[in-house]
Amino acid sequence: MKEIPIPLPIMVAKEGKWFVASCPVLDIATQGKTEDEVKKNMEDLINEYFKDPDTPKPEIKSIMSVSLT
Repeated sequence: MKEIPIPLPIMVAKEGKWFVASCPVLDIATQGKTEDEVKKNMEDLINEYFKDPDTPKPEIKSIMSVSLT
């Protein structure tokens, strides 16, 4: 199966001493002490999300059609 990169919207905000990143399309979030750390944590979390066979996945059409305002 060929892998196709799909851009996912990620929101990063600083909350107190922590940076928080969320991906609304997948309904996941993580935190880190720095912006770089939270971005790396989100990348790892997304990879784990798609590798986990027990996690229900959204259909590709719904991911590609999402727009945020």
